[in-house]
Amino acid sequence: MTREHRHRAALQAVALAFGVIVAFALVGRQILQYLHIDLPALQGAGGLLLLLVALELLTGKTDDQRNEVTTNVALVPLGTPLLAGPGAIVATMLFVRRADAWSGYAAVAIGIVAVMLVVWLVLRFSGVLVRILRPSGIEVLTRIAGLLVAAIAVQLLADAIGAFVTEYLHQPH
Repeated sequence: MTREHRHRAALQAVALAFGVIVAFALVGRQILQYLHIDLPALQGAGGLLLLLVALELLTGKTDDQRNEVTTNVALVPLGTPLLAGPGAIVATMLFVRRADAWSGYAAVAIGIVAVMLVVWLVLRFSGVLVRILRPSGIEVLTRIAGLLVAAIAVQLLADAIGAFVTEYLHQPH
């Protein structure tokens, strides 16, 4: 991409991710209730999807880009599901659910804005980062990121399984 296209794509990706995460923070619980989906089910699905992303990062293998439906990579896959994927959505919904006063909601909102600002800065200046890191540095960081994303995915799955087991044990038999 040209420099201008990269800058526009960074803004589009972050704006979409911000919108999706805020939407789920505000009405995510109602959406899940309407669809009869428990939060642990979304957490488990998020863990599985993140595990797939982690495997791609660890192995360096990706899907054939020619099969992409959209030509705007800022929206899909960057904005969603990579930036605003199941992991981010579940985490946001959990933090909103744990907030017990306006100060808690304000902390969640500040956190969302801060993370999106950092992501935008990284994407905005990605050209500089690529020049500094060079291909070998990017390869190393990609593998480390893959390992961390895999750990997050396994934690999401473990938490989802734990929630299902706890719910099962508390049900009358």
